[in-house]
Amino acid sequence: RRTLLNLPAGVSMSELQSPAEVADLVQLIDGWLAGFAESGDHVLAIDRGTSDETSFGEPRWYVRLAGESKDIVTIWLTLGQRTLRYETYVMPAPEENAAELAEQLLRRNDRLVGAHFSVGHEDAVYLRGSIPDSAVTPDELDRVVGTLYQTVEHAFPALIRLGFASRFAD
Repeated sequence: RRTLLNLPAGVSMSELQSPAEVADLVQLIDGWLAGFAESGDHVLAIDRGTSDETSFGEPRWYVRLAGESKDIVTIWLTLGQRTLRYETYVMPAPEENAAELAEQLLRRNDRLVGAHFSVGHEDAVYLRGSIPDSAVTPDELDRVVGTLYQTVEHAFPALIRLGFASRFAD
């Protein structure tokens, strides 16, 4: 194992995973996703590739789930050298009530554990989080995917009505 920085005594940074350790985590995530796909009709698709955000070619999965409030919830899992990052697209940039929507997102962030609402490309709203590679277990994967799915399902109706209020007037 190695670290990128020589830090002062008493300061630590998580260590990089070896290729074998990354391969073990990929196998764990693949196995959990295979079992998850068999667990119910709500799983529409699961696929694995590599991230295109960096030249590192990090393993990346998407899990597409059928929703009730939002038709489809797609969750991305990206395995890095130190963390498993996860995210889902919630909604496009609001057409109106942007300040009120931002306030709602911040208030909702206060109640979330392991995830947070954020603004991404083109001011779209995302739900994101990360955990250390050392915390990746089947139970934690279940918690992560469940948290993102349930949070989007619960928050989406109110957020979309606020950000696109005139479309819902009548």
